[in-house]
Amino acid sequence: MDLNNLTALVTGGGSGLGAATARALASKGAKVTVFDLNRENAESVAQEIGGIATSGDVANETHLSAALDLGEAAHGIARVLINCAGIGEAIKTVGKNGAHPLDKYKRVIEVNLIGTFNATRLMAERLSLAEPIGEERGVIVNTASVAAYDGQIGQAAYSASKGGIVGMTLPIARDLAQSRIRVCTIAPGLFLTPLLKGLSDEARASIGAQVPHPSRLGQPDEYAQLALHIIENPMLNGETIRLDGGIRMAQR
Repeated sequence: MDLNNLTALVTGGGSGLGAATARALASKGAKVTVFDLNRENAESVAQEIGGIATSGDVANETHLSAALDLGEAAHGIARVLINCAGIGEAIKTVGKNGAHPLDKYKRVIEVNLIGTFNATRLMAERLSLAEPIGEERGVIVNTASVAAYDGQIGQAAYSASKGGIVGMTLPIARDLAQSRIRVCTIAPGLFLTPLLKGLSDEARASIGAQVPHPSRLGQPDEYAQLALHIIENPMLNGETIRLDGGIRMAQR
């Protein structure tokens, strides 16, 4: 799918992987709607790339529908969805403060897994009614994590949410095949996201050294490169791709 003049929605587009992908899409000529819980971040990225900004909770149907309406009114129906919105918690199943708080577990599942599905289903409904462009109508790229496979201590909620994204990739791709909509997932390893930017240079280097090759943290631009390739390569569908430099995470 040629991105020039197409409309795209990026959830979690105000920072990290989402912001890098929004920039990459715009560089290809796409018209991008940046959706983020943090309104200021969304507006900053949108202004930089000549897109439009909107804020809200990715798991909220009203918020997502409004974001799709906004982009469609400005630029036409969105043909590309990049789901990067997500949160994480590091809490053991049973720790020094007792059992894992159920509300925190539910919130991670709600944002990461339900939020991804919410955006996917609402986007796909609209796309299914649009005219095809060549042999397809659009592309959806979701974001999982290597934690879906190599969950560490304290990652029960996060790994479950990302494992759910991996697990639903193929059935959703099969569901949407008749509508000519492709669905893939990227499972990043250790990337230089806002969470890790708060660490010292020494700490980041130590974490990056765990990666076999290249022995460093991944750059958000490298995630964006893969997202764009998925969009542009029509035979990529129903697949989860690890983007991790060959790392297999230890238990902690």
